[in-house]
Amino acid sequence: MSDPRLDKWLWCVRVCKTRAEATALCRNGRVQINQLDAKPGRDLHVGETVVARIGMVTRTLKVIAHPRARVAAKQVPEFAEDLTPPAEYERAKQASLEHMLARERGRGRPTKKDRRDMGRLFGFD
Repeated sequence: MSDPRLDKWLWCVRVCKTRAEATALCRNGRVQINQLDAKPGRDLHVGETVVARIGMVTRTLKVIAHPRARVAAKQVPEFAEDLTPPAEYERAKQASLEHMLARERGRGRPTKKDRRDMGRLFGFD
């Protein structure tokens, strides 16, 4: 089988939800292969390192093999090795938590419902 396009590989190994999203990531300069910006149509070879900035997370993946079609989540390790440091996932989790707790200026004190929701979030319930 020939080497697949970068956007198709990103979609097949479930880095992106849609192929259009994978193409947009590449076009916006959020995907690099071996530290060089990559276009969506670039052929991807086994052993290359792909770095993709998706939202707040910068994922680093090593190409192990090329799938024929989109694979199940359990099969992803057969095609891509995740080299993303755990601190990267922790940082994204922390940022989303801060976003949830942020209150708009002028909204005043949290209501009783807000306090209950925060209690459930932090395990006080």
